[in-house]
Order: sequence, then structure tokens, then C-alpha cells
Amino acid sequence: MAYTSGQCTVSTGRKEVCKESVGGLQGVYFLNYYTGSATLDANDLVTALNTSGSAYYYELKGNSSYTETVNTSRDNGTTFFSQELTLNLKKLTNEMTTQLKLMAYGRPKIVVWTLNGEALLIGNKEGCDVTAGTIQTGGALGDLFGYSITFTGMEQLPGLFLSGSTVNNPFAGLTTQPSIVYGS
Repeated sequence: MAYTSGQCTVSTGRKEVCKESVGGLQGVYFLNYYTGSATLDANDLVTALNTSGSAYYYELKGNSSYTETVNTSRDNGTTFFSQELTLNLKKLTNEMTTQLKLMAYGRPKIVVWTLNGEALLIGNKEGCDVTAGTIQTGGALGDLFGYSITFTGMEQLPGLFLSGSTVNNPFAGLTTQPSIVYGS
């Protein structure tokens, strides 16, 4: 939504919501930065993902999370949104280590798909950077043998909701969708 000077007034209220939501992520989709763009409506809702490339799906179970922080400076008159995605991926493989390297070298756009069925596009304008990560074997039998990777995006707008996303399809309401590549 475009904002003009002096036009930043609250425009709606909110009642207490029902308690049917759950936390957690079911998957993420990586879009290479230079292969696509999002079409937004007047309310900053993504209505189309226009891409010449694919979206690469990573299924998640367990400890992965997404957090967004609002950063505002009254003195400087600025506001931006820090988007942080932490993925915990089980099992070390040469293929995944190679993909991690490519993620760290690039700055992908990421669709975060929640267990509630909402999907958010993060890193839409600037992309997301790998800002931390570990490749670990663990010390005890029950420890993580895999990857813990943190992606950070800094955007003028908060994470953008995808129109019509569902628990079965994060791209269900979009007029154009990326082709999906699923791993093995």
C-alpha cells in the first residue's frame, strides 16, 4: 500500500480473535532473486508470483521458526522490518551442503508457509541473506545431525501475505504461480 506524507493514520479496529491458531512452519519455498517478482494489490497482498525460474520446496518438521521485528526511529523518521527465518534441517548430505553454499552466496526471496495455511513472501525487494548457520554432527545420539541456518531480510514492508493460501497449497489464490521443484 502506498503511503503519502501525513496519510499514516490507523484505518480499522480489531476484536479479540478465536484461539484456533497454531505455531510452526510446514515448509519454505526458495526463489532465486533475479528470476521473479511479485504483483501486489492496493493492500500489499501478493496476487501473482511472476517467475522465469522455479520455487524450490523444503519440507519442515519441528524446530524451524519465523520472526519479524519492526524497527522505527522517530529521530530519523524511518521504519523497516527485519525478517528472520531459522531453519533446522535434518541429516548432513553433500547435496544439501552445496545448496547451503549457494544460499549463502545468493540472496533468495523466500515464501514461508505456516501450519495455519498462511504464506508470506519475505525478502521481496532486497532478498534474504544467510546471516548465521551451523553444520553439525551433535555430540549425543539424540542431537541434531544436520543444519541450522538463519536467513535475514530487511524490507520497507512487512512480510507479504499471499492471496488465497491454504494448508494444502500456499499458492492457491495466485493468478500466476511458480513451477515447484520438490527434493528427494
